[in-house]
Amino acid sequence: MADIDKLKITIDAEECIGDGACVDCAAETFALDDDAKAILLEGSTDDRAKILEAAESCPVDVITVEDKDTGEKLYPED
Repeated sequence: MADIDKLKITIDAEECIGDGACVDCAAETFALDDDAKAILLEGSTDDRAKILEAAESCPVDVITVEDKDTGEKLYPED
């Protein structure tokens, strides 16, 4: 099972500014759509560390990452 299948990733597209930092860090997981908003890609092979780095790199913190099994919020920390 790929790391992405173990994570619940949410993007607040309304607040996304299209910086692209997430794509730079995890290009197998994130892309920018035609409106320059971050979207999730299917079939990612990026590991958990890359995905978390991508979420952390977002300058407006619109990416939330949770563990699907435990429900633990991995980023951002409360």
